[in-house]
Amino acid sequence: MAKKAFGGYKICFKGCDQSMEEVFGKEDLPPSEMTKKLWAYIKKHKIAGK
Repeated sequence: MAKKAFGGYKICFKGCDQSMEEVFGKEDLPPSEMTKKLWAYIKKHKIAGK
């Protein structure tokens, strides 16, 4: 069986008006740090659900 994207979470960014720069910052980031910041944003704004 194929693994579901985002561990099976349904994520909806509809209505979010922050830019990528506001979420990730201006400095260069490795992919691992981008993932951490993205999940922090998702949890802060409660946009993930099962």
